[in-house]
Amino acid sequence: MPNKPHAVDSTFHALADPTRCAVVRALSQGNATVSDLARPFDMALPSFTQHLGVLENAGLIVSWREGRSRVCALNAGALRDAEDWMATARREWEARMDRFETHIHKMKKESSDD
Repeated sequence: MPNKPHAVDSTFHALADPTRCAVVRALSQGNATVSDLARPFDMALPSFTQHLGVLENAGLIVSWREGRSRVCALNAGALRDAEDWMATARREWEARMDRFETHIHKMKKESSDD
């Protein structure tokens, strides 16, 4: 598995919340200001910015000031790290299941040979 377990843990923790997932989906369409991102949610701006902080601490988004606004952008590299982790885990489990299936077929063959 990739050598970034902490980064992947942070990514999955950040994406475990529906609000943060929605923010990531919105940013997949392009950069947006904090105000634009917060608009669809029924929560106070300080609560919403806490969600952005979790995403930023996990490395999923970056933000910067443009004039009086804070703009956010998706960091696709962090998502790729999680995708790589999942692909590796999937390959490992598929290999285990293939070995298990081979074992079951062998056991059935041995029991039918008796």
